[in-house]
Amino acid sequence: MSAITTAQQITTPTVRVARKSLWLHGLGATVAASALVTALAAASSAAGVSFETASGTIPLAGYAQLTAVFSLIGVAMAAVMARVARRPRRTFVVTTVVLTVVSLVPDVTFGFDAASAIVLMLLHVVAAAIVIPVLARRLAEER
Repeated sequence: MSAITTAQQITTPTVRVARKSLWLHGLGATVAASALVTALAAASSAAGVSFETASGTIPLAGYAQLTAVFSLIGVAMAAVMARVARRPRRTFVVTTVVLTVVSLVPDVTFGFDAASAIVLMLLHVVAAAIVIPVLARRLAEER
């Protein structure tokens, strides 16, 4: 009986630390991705990319907000997959790569000019390239 209790005492704090690490690193990646995407959008806008749609121009704060929201959704997905997926890392990477590809569709279909669409798609890829690896490294290969 004491071996089981000892094993539970050792495992439980380790799991809590891993979850905390996932969330902390995910938050850090979210901040980094949001800042870089916003800076790149500002630089692109200054270089003449319009980001105009029929409903107006995308505000600069919108880049940071949407990057943060969707990155945090990715962090939550990683946390869930860490608990329920048989192969959390692989499941997370495949799912997020597919979702990143799907996120490119509106950039092509919402009536942006070619330069705006290309830059927007690159911004999606930049955010994914920052957040996905950070989270994937903190997920186990197998549960």
